[in-house]
Amino acid sequence: MTDQVPVTVLTGYLGAGKTTLLNRILTENHGKKYAVVINEFGELGVDNDLVVDADEEVFEMNNGCICCTVRGDLIRIVAGLMKRREKFDGIIVETTGLADPAPVAQTFFADEDVKRAAKLDSIVTVVDAKNLAARLADSREAEEQIAFADLILLNKMDLVNAEEAAEVERRIRAINPWAEIIRSTKSDAPVTSVIGRDSFNLEKILEREPDFLSGEDNHSHDTEVLSVSFKVENPIDPERFNAWITQLLAAKGQDLLRTKGILAYANDDRRFAFQAVHMLADGDYIRKWRDDEPRHSRIVFIGRDLNRPQLRRGFEACQVGAPSSNYEAELARWSPPS
Repeated sequence: MTDQVPVTVLTGYLGAGKTTLLNRILTENHGKKYAVVINEFGELGVDNDLVVDADEEVFEMNNGCICCTVRGDLIRIVAGLMKRREKFDGIIVETTGLADPAPVAQTFFADEDVKRAAKLDSIVTVVDAKNLAARLADSREAEEQIAFADLILLNKMDLVNAEEAAEVERRIRAINPWAEIIRSTKSDAPVTSVIGRDSFNLEKILEREPDFLSGEDNHSHDTEVLSVSFKVENPIDPERFNAWITQLLAAKGQDLLRTKGILAYANDDRRFAFQAVHMLADGDYIRKWRDDEPRHSRIVFIGRDLNRPQLRRGFEACQVGAPSSNYEAELARWSPPS
């Protein structure tokens, strides 16, 4: 069916570099237009703000894994997109980092309306070369994401040596011997090698998972992984935030799989995007605040053994005007012992 719209499922564990890759696809000059569906695991939407301003249509689904509670939302969005099919060349679905991609792929085979309108073009899995071994040890989803991919983007190659890279590829091959592996740093693979591949191979999936098309969904999350989200209305003091988040990540980084936020710094009209994977943090200004949007700061923590009240108090203490005593107390909480 030549009129089917091609769909690329972009997956990968928390912090692997999916959004960086998506931004490359949306900004490079390839002459194509894409509708983008973003799914987050959390109460407040942040990922949509981390995607660069583009002419594409972006749809965001919050507070539910795309392979669980919001699969129906995906079906409805695809159905809605078909009413304006002429406006785009393809659909990109970026899943939450905790998604098992198999049920996502099933959507494009099990629902008859979606099946007629769209075709699963490829499943692209972004893998964090530095942290893959740890993820395979503690997350079934990380293994499943690799197993169902037809392209593995082995990312963050600048953080591993040749021996470590070879071992990571060996681990990937043990899970999925068919997928093509492309090495990258900051998701810098050529867009033409990632999008429009027409490479999802159902036969190989059925060899591994004979019940793939049965419609059964045995997906379950690691119940130790939680998401907590906070929003504050007063501007953030950058010095307070930097000191607090640095000590928090140093003390708690092994349990914090992913930290991400959009911050409104005091006396600055630009939005600051903060992201961290374990103890590794990065951030940059992404654009100016618009006059019609509230300058609220939002932050999301995804990880294990998260103490919601402690994290909330710490973030709130970073606001301009928050009592210094509160801030010093929260800073001291994560200070290394003298």
